Formats: sequence, C-alpha cells, structure tokens
Amino acid sequence: MTETEPPGAEPRTPPTLPLDTTALQRRVLRTLFCTQILGGLAVGIGIAVGALLIEDMTGSSTYAGLAQSLFVGGSALVVVPAVRITERYGRRGGLAFGYGCAVLGTLVVIAAVHLDNPLVAVVGYFLLGSASFAGLQSRYAAADLAPAARRGSHLAIVVWATTIGSVVGPSTAALAERAWTGWFGGPAYVGSMAAIGLLCLLTAAIIGLVLRPDPLLTAREISGETDAPRRSIADGYRTAKTNAAVRTGVIAAALGHFVMVGVMAMTALHIRHGMADPERALTVVGLILGLHIGAMYAFAPVFGRLIDRYGARPVLMAGTATLVAACVVSGSAPADDHVRVSLGLVLLGLGWSAMTVGSAALVTGAVTPANRPSTQGFSDLVMGLSAMGAGIASGPIVEYASYGMLCVCCAVVALLVFPSLMGRKAS
Repeated sequence: MTETEPPGAEPRTPPTLPLDTTALQRRVLRTLFCTQILGGLAVGIGIAVGALLIEDMTGSSTYAGLAQSLFVGGSALVVVPAVRITERYGRRGGLAFGYGCAVLGTLVVIAAVHLDNPLVAVVGYFLLGSASFAGLQSRYAAADLAPAARRGSHLAIVVWATTIGSVVGPSTAALAERAWTGWFGGPAYVGSMAAIGLLCLLTAAIIGLVLRPDPLLTAREISGETDAPRRSIADGYRTAKTNAAVRTGVIAAALGHFVMVGVMAMTALHIRHGMADPERALTVVGLILGLHIGAMYAFAPVFGRLIDRYGARPVLMAGTATLVAACVVSGSAPADDHVRVSLGLVLLGLGWSAMTVGSAALVTGAVTPANRPSTQGFSDLVMGLSAMGAGIASGPIVEYASYGMLCVCCAVVALLVFPSLMGRKAS
C-alpha cells in the first residue's frame, strides 16, 4: 500500500497498520454482515407496524403516512451529529450512535402506546429511524478498505446481508405481538417495539466491541490523511456542488428513495383497506413487505458486480426503469389482488437496490477517505429528507385521491433521475 519515494526525498514513516489489510477487510465484512442481519430485522419490524400503529391511534390514513415519513426523517437528521461522531471516532462510533438512538425511540413509542398519545409516538418513530440510518451507513463502512476494482461488490455484500433480517422482520411483527401478549399482556404494538429495542441494543454492542480496528480510520492512515481537518455536512454539500459524480449519486439516491418510500408507505394500508380481518391483514402485510424488502437487498451482489464491470450509470438507469415499472404494476393492482401487489413491491425493491448500491459506489469512489463521512453523510441526509417528503405526501394523496394516483406521482419522480444520468461525468 506504500508508494515509491521520489529520489532524494526523506523516507516517510509508514503508518502503524495491520500488515494484511485484506484480512482486516474480511473481518470488517464479517462483522457488518452479522450486524446487518440484526439491524435489518429491527427495521423490517418497524416498517411493518409503523403506519398501522399511527392509523390505529389517530384513525386517519393521512397521519399514518407520518410514521413512515418520520422513520426516514429520523434516519436523515441523525446524520448531522453522526457525521461529527464518525469524523472523531470512526465508523464504529457513528454506527453505534445510530442504533443507540433507535433503542431510545422504541422506549418512547412504548410509552406513547401506554399513554395513547400519538404525538409522543411520532417523536418515538422519528428516533427509531436512526436504525435505518445506521443500516445504510454500514454500506459505506464496507467500502472504506475495499479495493477500487471490487468496491461495488464489497459494498453490495453488506447490503445483501440485510436480506436475512429484513425479509423475516415484517412477519416477525405478528409473532412478537403474540409472544408479548401471551407473556405480559398489555396493549398492541408493545411486543413489536420491545423486539426492535432489543435487536438494536445487541447490534450496537457488537459494533462497539468487534469492529476493531476501525475501517475508516485505517483507510485514512493508509492514505496519509490522519491529520486532515474534520469536516461537516456543509463540506459534503460543497463537494456535491463541484463534483459531478457525487452530485449524480446524490440525486439518484434521493429520488430513488423518494419513490420507494412513497409507494411502500401506503401499501400496508392499501392492503388492509381490502380486508375485513385486521389480524389477518397484519400477516398478509408482513408477507408482502417481506418479499419487497427481500428484493431490496437480495440482489445487491448482482448490482455490485455489474457496477464493478460496467460502471454505476448503466445500473442506475436500469434501476430507474424498474422503479417506473413497479409504480405501473402497483398502481393498477386492486387492494385484494395480493399477487399483483406483491409483484409491484418486488419490482420496487429491485429498483431501489440498483439505485442505492449504484449511488453509494459512485459517491464513495469520487472522494478520498478524508472526505467520505461528510460527503456520504450529505447524500444520506438528502436521501432521507426526500423520503420524508414522500411519506408526508403519500397519506393525503391516498386519502383524497387514490393509491393508484400515488403510484403515478412516484413514477413521474423516478423519471426525473434520467437528466442527471445522461451527463458524461455521471459514472
């Protein structure tokens, strides 16, 4: 990893690093793989019950959209303090902080359920979104020490690991509810929140204890950037303004996430409105969202390989087309046609996966290790805020128009990605 010194130059003192960074990267990937399973399980449960919980407390589909929007909003705004923590303590500190905030969020939601206070529940769901942020940031941790030629594949391995937890997560929500009620009794949704809190606590503990040495700090030592000034989200914004590849990655991540959250946020309610049995509806929602979340992560290694071979732009263009197809299938499916709804949600997950892996590889490869946390953090901030807007807008659109109209609007948003992808410097 060292460069040849020019003639006459004073020899540099090599950084204190593990001699085999390949072995270190394997350890990083193993650790992140395990934590993504646990974190994905927690996020999957949260996605399955969020809109249902808020609608039950408020009686309104409009307010139900707040659950998903605040879930992603929390994942966005926690970026600001998390970037500062990551700059100082590395990936280990930033990821543990995100999962720790999610644990606090579950406690707040449990209190809100007992108090029957939807406002407190909204605050709790905002904090709970930090688990989603930590899961997304893990893909960057996987890329810190990855060889440039395999960055997409290494990043995708960690994204893929989320499949295991996320597919099982929505279906686990009903199981957690039944187990908690049988053991302790109490109101609905407490069992789901308790399960999320325990999973996030365990994930934070593993990251804090096992993710050593830190991949980001090690990458900075290798690049000789240990003394580089610490950067903030504002620095990431300035980088995106001047770097075309970063700007393209940010736009693709933001609009792709907007479409995915916009459609997914209201699908649970769309399904339940076509079913008379609320308990059976939760089971069906869990199965369909499990398929959707599985598609979000299971094919990430395929997209990673394609990125390594052909570049990010073709994958991002394919992802955009898939998102449009998903909106067409989902929007034309009746509430009781669970097969077509499932197909639409699977396509939605595949499109999101291509957009997320492609944009992350594009942003990471365009900056040095010293600039990564601020630039990646800015990308996730914009990504989260755009999705929060989708969640807020989705409820009123479904309430006053229809689920089909929501899908039409999201398809239009997906098409807005194409202009930035057509630029020469986009890949």
